[in-house]
Amino acid sequence: MTRREAFGTFNAGLALAAAGRGASAAPAGRLKQSVALWCYSRMGLEALCRAAADIGLSGIDLVNPEDWPTVRKYGLTPAMVPGAGAITDGWNRKESHDSLEKEMRENIARAAATKVPNVITFSGNRRGISDEEGQANCILGLRRVKQAAEDAGINICMELLNSKVDHKDYQCDHTAWGVAVAKGVDSPRVKLLYDIYHMQIMEGDVIRTIRQNIQYIAHFHTGGVPGRHELDDTQELQYRTIAKAIADLNYQGYFGHEFLPVKDPLASLRQAVELCTV
Repeated sequence: MTRREAFGTFNAGLALAAAGRGASAAPAGRLKQSVALWCYSRMGLEALCRAAADIGLSGIDLVNPEDWPTVRKYGLTPAMVPGAGAITDGWNRKESHDSLEKEMRENIARAAATKVPNVITFSGNRRGISDEEGQANCILGLRRVKQAAEDAGINICMELLNSKVDHKDYQCDHTAWGVAVAKGVDSPRVKLLYDIYHMQIMEGDVIRTIRQNIQYIAHFHTGGVPGRHELDDTQELQYRTIAKAIADLNYQGYFGHEFLPVKDPLASLRQAVELCTV
């Protein structure tokens, strides 16, 4: 199952865990760690939340509003939730701005009402639009909702994704492009979701890029390269070093694990959390 397939259908086939409230105690580290639900969709939301609380995570990523009470029940935060658009269809097309604005305003209000910190959004695929035009259109569209985000205290996070392997033709595929959009919108509440897996594929130089642009990053996602699997010795990045570099910048947002485990899922999640506890 891909994130695109899972997002919006997380309740399907929910496997309820045994009754009981988990107590989330953040691991002894400087980063608030979370996990993406879609990567563990076979477990079911409640089972994942209970495990996440036991492991010491602080939040669950990419959860729909109907799931937020379950996440909260275990002392966790819905750390990244729907904002507006889809990976293939986003702010880079002016004709989409009216519908995206309506969707974003509704989701900002919903997030603010329950103190959810971040909503996700996307540039959309190029489909022949130049990077310059797509950038200008994203700026124009996001300016329409920035005041709503500022008033509500909610971060709008445009996700950086690779267009080389996973999301062909996606436009926000380089940090510099996304930062230019954030600068153009000029709001403390319109930033980037920096996916480490995706940006390693597209440009590498992860730590230097993060250090240079941390003021424009509101959320992180992890994943082993290649393959988007465990953060272990099968992949090329040293995630403990990356996590320490981010923590050293006094980063206050969430550091979300978004990898597809091929080994024991919860053992792999616990290993990733321990690795990135710095």
